[in-house]
Amino acid sequence: MANKKLIVGLTGGIGSGKSEVCRRFIAKGITVVDADIVAREVVEPGTPALELISGHFGENILLTTENQRRELNRARLREIIFSNPSEKDWLERTLHPIINQRIREQLKNAAGPYVILASPLLLETRQYLLVDRILVIDASEQLQIERASQRDFSNEAQIKAIMQTQLSRQERCARANDIIQNHGSLIELDEQVGSLHKLYMELAQNN
Repeated sequence: MANKKLIVGLTGGIGSGKSEVCRRFIAKGITVVDADIVAREVVEPGTPALELISGHFGENILLTTENQRRELNRARLREIIFSNPSEKDWLERTLHPIINQRIREQLKNAAGPYVILASPLLLETRQYLLVDRILVIDASEQLQIERASQRDFSNEAQIKAIMQTQLSRQERCARANDIIQNHGSLIELDEQVGSLHKLYMELAQNN
């Protein structure tokens, strides 16, 4: 019987550097299943999930694109769910089962000795149940705010609101099997990724 593929769950707060780390694992030939990408795919125009969302929030939750497609107004949806916990709960109850099913399919079909599930809400949702090992990308809150501001052009209040919906650094790190400290240089980041890649290759062989 074939060995079960090792699945590593990669997570971290907003602006912690998850994407930088993922790029480095991908460069080593490792498949990364990105929960954020899956979450966007399941609400693309014409999908059943988008119909459910527009039915619940109304037509003003949709934008008409240049080619006349009706797509999700993500900025408007973000405003609603971060100011209304019950609407956030509804959205999660609706989307999480759909997202998780798609993630399971992609993990199952991934090639390579091990696969990474990258998800900012790995530990806040039940997605952690899909993985064998948890890797946390850690950075100071000030660094998180600076990076997220430069990347998304969001203001500090919006970033802090998102951070409030995520686990604290202490809680996240307490649940980790492995931690990448992303406070330093890219050379230091490369070294940490290299060490973990070697570890995961060894674990995958014995899995």
